[in-house]
Amino acid sequence: MYVPRILSQTLKKALKQFPAILVTGPRQSGKTTFLLQEFQHDFDYVSFDDPLERGYALQDPQGFLNRFKNKPVILDEIQYVPEILPYLKIKIDKKRQSYGHWLLTGSQQFRLMKNVSESLAGRIALLELLPFSLLETQFAKKKALESLIWLGAYPEPFLMSEKRDLWVRSYLQTYLERDLRQLQNVQNLHDFETFLGLCAAYHGQSFNTAALSRKCGVSLPTIKAWVGVLEASYLGRLLQPYFKNFGKRLVKTPKLYFIDSAIVCTLTRQPSGEASLAGPLGGPLFEGFIISETLKVFAANGQRADCFFWRSHDGLEVDLVLQLQGKLVPVEIKLTATPTLKHLEPLNRFKSLVGVDGAPEGVLICRIDKPTSLPQNNWVLPWQIFPEWLQERLP
Repeated sequence: MYVPRILSQTLKKALKQFPAILVTGPRQSGKTTFLLQEFQHDFDYVSFDDPLERGYALQDPQGFLNRFKNKPVILDEIQYVPEILPYLKIKIDKKRQSYGHWLLTGSQQFRLMKNVSESLAGRIALLELLPFSLLETQFAKKKALESLIWLGAYPEPFLMSEKRDLWVRSYLQTYLERDLRQLQNVQNLHDFETFLGLCAAYHGQSFNTAALSRKCGVSLPTIKAWVGVLEASYLGRLLQPYFKNFGKRLVKTPKLYFIDSAIVCTLTRQPSGEASLAGPLGGPLFEGFIISETLKVFAANGQRADCFFWRSHDGLEVDLVLQLQGKLVPVEIKLTATPTLKHLEPLNRFKSLVGVDGAPEGVLICRIDKPTSLPQNNWVLPWQIFPEWLQERLP
């Protein structure tokens, strides 16, 4: 079963504007399936997972690229042959106005993005394909929140729930043994597994590098490098605090979220989706689920997600602050099905500090049945429709 991806429209626009397009994203997010379903009749296809193709590209890059003179091509898993990118630049510069000829995919941001930036700056559009969003799986609205949290959003376990346990365990093992060794020279995998488990336990909490350093028995620079690995492989995302002073955002403590809830459930040994939401991780899992949906909406539209969290000096916190159409929108995320005026206090505090012109409305996302207006220009939205609400407000 193929699920159409929202990124399709963004990608088709980019093909008319850039000589090359790079689609990145986590391994197994559906990049190859997406491109073959959308473009297999118009593009040739080469995967650098194939050792013969990889060897040919490395030994004779010009001869390899010369194969694709008349028909555009999909070059899958380009991170295995970054050496080919300077030669691709030469090909592009010879026909600078030939748009949409080179469609690349890659699963790792680290070295890949460095090589792309150095070789193809100004010649390539960068897009991200993350796991399924609620906008792409309208039928998912009929599923219970517990089921969505448990299955996660990677295509294979989402569409074939019976494979969920084995798939997630295998994914994590492959990540540790294959991707990790390519991204970082980790000497002790056991220490990194400890780090990964602790990060999952701290999902949705402040990312305390000093505490992680003590518990893992590794240095602070190592912890910082390892969280860079989580972000580069699309496993996790640091959410920065909101400050008007941009410099402060860079030095204050961020919060860590995993992109996929099924991976958090597995790393923290949750027995079921029902148990995970009923337990102490229930709130952070729901919060992370909504933040992941936010990232997916922005990515599918080819936009950078300008989102933050906010914490006051006396402990009030807004889970998510969005920058939309020149305004700030504070968003509270609560697992409750019974919203109260107490839940609006952080929203109202934030709006009063920013001013009505800068932050005219606030949003509370919870398990309510229908959108409801509350005092002081606040809205309560059901979690199911939040992605649609956000999509409608993107420029």
